Amino acid sequence: MRRIIGIALTMLALATAPVLAEDYPARPIRILVPYAPGGISDIAARLLGAKLTEAWGQQVIVENRPGGNGFIAVTDVARAAPDGYTLVMVTTGDVAINPALFKEVPYDVGRDLAPISAVSDAPMVLAANGDAPYKSVGDVITAAKAQPGMLNVCTPGYGSINQLVLESIALNTGTKFVHVPYKGGAPAAQALVAGDIPLGILASSTVAPHVPSGKIRVLAVTTGERSPLNPEWPTLAQQGAGAVNASNWTALLAPKATPRPIIDKLSAKVVEILNMADVKARFAAGGVSTIPSTPAELDTKIKRELATYRLVIEKANVHVD
Repeated sequence: MRRIIGIALTMLALATAPVLAEDYPARPIRILVPYAPGGISDIAARLLGAKLTEAWGQQVIVENRPGGNGFIAVTDVARAAPDGYTLVMVTTGDVAINPALFKEVPYDVGRDLAPISAVSDAPMVLAANGDAPYKSVGDVITAAKAQPGMLNVCTPGYGSINQLVLESIALNTGTKFVHVPYKGGAPAAQALVAGDIPLGILASSTVAPHVPSGKIRVLAVTTGERSPLNPEWPTLAQQGAGAVNASNWTALLAPKATPRPIIDKLSAKVVEILNMADVKARFAAGGVSTIPSTPAELDTKIKRELATYRLVIEKANVHVD
């Protein structure tokens, strides 16, 4: 009897899924953001939400739920009704770093969340204070080898993707740096501008305003290819720092059991929006590129980067108390 009931429920779900997708969305959609307003995930959610509202005539409400290293918002969505009306805009850290960095994470990305599409990509840079003697990545590596464990490099925080880039450089080149974590990218950039610290790994959008004045010098981007935002900046790999390919991206996810037709409908519309010229321009104005993807492509990206960062965390012995 249980088997018969199970088969009947499966057939019912298959029969109603197209109807759900056809009617979706029939009420407002919420996009939860794990951080305070103004960050890359908040900006991505609001730009995308506004366009989805225009396209579907249903309000898309962005809710900021900061705290707990992003755990609060992501867990709320993982436990939400899988109907497509509660989504989350995550960052690299939420799905590709936290699960490797923390011993206890209240959600499992593969088990609890369904990928919809990647949304935006914010490259980082290795940058030097304008008065520092470093003109290239080679200069930095030479100095670090000459005085191991003496060269200070700032990031927005401990356990951040920025720190993992620094650890990757150290592992790839056999060097040691002093990691100086700040409470956010803005104070780290201010310290770099002021000359309080000679080097930093920061978001390109954070340092870009200080480059024309010469207060900050960009030595390399942290991505595998040069950034379309400034093709003149070389990559770390092109300057002998090894195979580093890291950026702070955002992505839209739903609860795992959300019907596939709804996931596909969301993904198709998100990709359409991210390919619009005006949307690309608005993201680019903030130093960010749009990176639309299929759910399968996003799933592969998350798994690949989680494996990469897990290895860096283990080799560099990065841990949180």
